[in-house]
Amino acid sequence: MIEIEELFKKSELIPAVVQEVHTRQVLMLAYMSRESLEKTLETGYTWFFSRSRQKLWNKGETSGHFQRVVRIAADCDCDTLLIEAEQTGAACHTGSVSCFFNEIWQRGEKE
Repeated sequence: MIEIEELFKKSELIPAVVQEVHTRQVLMLAYMSRESLEKTLETGYTWFFSRSRQKLWNKGETSGHFQRVVRIAADCDCDTLLIEAEQTGAACHTGSVSCFFNEIWQRGEKE
């Protein structure tokens, strides 16, 4: 098990990729502070740090589309998190299931 202190040695914020545990679909990327990670561990639901608003936010707080955390893992460098969660409703503020819907390129399209 990785200690929380290890995760924040390089930066005060750490990127967190959220993946739907059942479908494996990548839902979103957000940033966590030590405090938001601690609140996530305490509550079992995702909390992030908003870089634009400079404050903590609970995913689903206003929309009702919460993320119940199933598992959290750190990458090999301990500077990125993968959060496996059960998503209620849409993950994206646009109403899309995933924030990753803007196609840029796909193999076979322009070959």
